[in-house]
Amino acid sequence: MKTTKKIATEADTTGATGPNDVEAMLSGLHRNMRPAGLVETPVEGQRCGLIAIVGKPNVGKSTLLNALVGQKISITSRKAQTTRHRITGMHTVGATQFVFVDTPGFQTIHGNALNKSLNKTVVGAVADVDLILFVVEAGSFTPADARVLALLGKNIPTLLIANKLDNVHRRGDIAPWLQDMHAKHAFTEFVPMSAKNPKDIERLLDICAKYLPEQGWWYAADELTDRSERFMASEMVREKLFRLTGDELPYTSTVIIDKFDEEPPARKGQKRLLRIAATIVVERDGHKAMVIGDKGERIKRIGMETRVELEKLLDCKVFIEMWVKVRSGWADDEARVRSFGYE
Repeated sequence: MKTTKKIATEADTTGATGPNDVEAMLSGLHRNMRPAGLVETPVEGQRCGLIAIVGKPNVGKSTLLNALVGQKISITSRKAQTTRHRITGMHTVGATQFVFVDTPGFQTIHGNALNKSLNKTVVGAVADVDLILFVVEAGSFTPADARVLALLGKNIPTLLIANKLDNVHRRGDIAPWLQDMHAKHAFTEFVPMSAKNPKDIERLLDICAKYLPEQGWWYAADELTDRSERFMASEMVREKLFRLTGDELPYTSTVIIDKFDEEPPARKGQKRLLRIAATIVVERDGHKAMVIGDKGERIKRIGMETRVELEKLLDCKVFIEMWVKVRSGWADDEARVRSFGYE
């Protein structure tokens, strides 16, 4: 995986994200999410643009991003708010370069400092894009979906992505549901699909392409994400943590990378070695014991599964050490939330 400079320079915004705050936050976000310069000389017929993927927690946004990019760059789990950062993924095919922006699920239940930070990320991501993919579960529209829909302006083309179509047993129910959705927002197109179906992904790419402006590409054709390997290591630990603890561990647990050292191959033909030290941060002593597990078995498995996936993703050898620390109330502390890397 190659890395590049980030697309966005984050603006510092404060305050809650209630209904009356959204418009003020949008006007206050003086962000330039687009790269300062093109990486290649524009070629006639090339297209390139930003596509935001938005929706409530657990509707399949990260799974969709990974499928659109063609490789896993955003972590997934059943736990809400697994995605906590804006993840940019690039996919270049033919003359078109798609720059997808995955966002955290917009949180309306918990109002702590962590979720205020995550919600700002969502609001910022829809402020300067060429196309929005509004993801919902096919046949469903909840108050949480409505809250996200209220963030979307009318000037940016928006596709309704009716995801998880494979879970709908009576396809005849979709037509009246789509009519109801049409009354809720002026969607440009409706795309019933499953993010796990390759043909649906190919069809969605074809639909997205026509909304991107004709201009030179921003990235080299083989680049996949603007995120660093260090960031990907942190995310991979967090994914395994959530998957192996299930609903037992609160979503506020996080991961800090304390050390990320790269050693070149000792001999020709060998792979480079990454030495990683990571700290899992939890809020209570009981959570610490839960993560460590009986005789340390759970944290060993978290480390092993992280190592295997990172070696596959980064094409290198990985040595990883992990510790667990208790930091009570960190998710309610704005300064600590920022110090842990949340924007």
